[in-house]
Amino acid sequence: MWKRLFDGEAGWQYVLGAVIATALVAWIGARVARRFTAAAMKGAVGDTLVPTSPLVRGPLRIVEGTAFVLLVAVLIFPALEAVGLKPRTGVHLERLSEWSFNYGLTLLATIVFCYALVRITGLLVTRFEHEINRGTTLDALERAKRARTLGTVINKVVTITLSAVVLLVMLHSFGLNITPFLTGAGILGLAVGFGAQTLVRDVISGFFLILEDQVRVGDVAAINGVGGLVEAINLRTIVLRDAEGTVHVFPNGAITTLANRSKDFSYYVVDLPISYREDPDRVAAVLKEVAAGMQADASFAPWILEPLEMLGVDAFRDWSVVLKMRIKTVPTKQWEVGREFRKRIRRRFNEEGIEVPYPAIRADDKPRPDSAAWAEGQ
Repeated sequence: MWKRLFDGEAGWQYVLGAVIATALVAWIGARVARRFTAAAMKGAVGDTLVPTSPLVRGPLRIVEGTAFVLLVAVLIFPALEAVGLKPRTGVHLERLSEWSFNYGLTLLATIVFCYALVRITGLLVTRFEHEINRGTTLDALERAKRARTLGTVINKVVTITLSAVVLLVMLHSFGLNITPFLTGAGILGLAVGFGAQTLVRDVISGFFLILEDQVRVGDVAAINGVGGLVEAINLRTIVLRDAEGTVHVFPNGAITTLANRSKDFSYYVVDLPISYREDPDRVAAVLKEVAAGMQADASFAPWILEPLEMLGVDAFRDWSVVLKMRIKTVPTKQWEVGREFRKRIRRRFNEEGIEVPYPAIRADDKPRPDSAAWAEGQ
């Protein structure tokens, strides 16, 4: 059997040693390929899928298994030659050495360089976000939101671009002509430009959405009439979660109205009805005292940026006079401040004896003929 596989004498000890060494190298190479693939998938899908998901683990196992088989098939015969055997077929050591110096080093340098660029980009983005996050002022918080949004987009674009470069260099190093791939990519680009105009519109709209800092991750916004917390901003879509926990995904090109409720600062507006019997100036003075008490409270002082702003009498209704006022707060805290403000207003009104408006019944008002009580009495 040995004579059919090898020229000259061959011992099983040499064959076993070559097989073990080849399997070890192939296993290491397969693990490296799995890690590179996992990094590329994470850059492409982000946090959409968890690493334990079958949709992630399945492709990674296929990549690892395929890489192991290919490495064993390529390296087994040079390994046999390295221990002194002369296999009759397979990739010989001389040919492998020639390929390594002509293409292998270029491929390895490209992989290492691209991986280093991805890591450096991630570190720079992290450092950028860290520098922006310094301080506790309102401006620092706003800058942190924008930095986090831009950092996510930059990481994805760099990872996908460099992965495509590594793939093309790898195909070229294995002797495949990449010209058809490049030509196909150009044709695909034209097809996308003419046929997928909606996709191009979404991407362009998303680019300017991020560039112009219209909305950021963590903002509270209303998009096309739907309000909620912005959870993710991509070049094609923006993800919004409303108060009920429902996730809404809007293509960037389909956004017709966008109202950012937490851009730089926020206002909580109160339309407070009071009785016609009350003096508006007296009620306004009480309201200012309530707001000042909140500003002196350590639990709410960091969220309130300015004293209560009384806008005055805003409307006359059937049973009440409406006073309009507003409180300037840090972004996304206006509702918490407003709820506490309303609760304290109610308590203070009870203490001050300020009347709550309600419909008055005049003496000449009579029951309507269609009431049930009147019908039974008749």
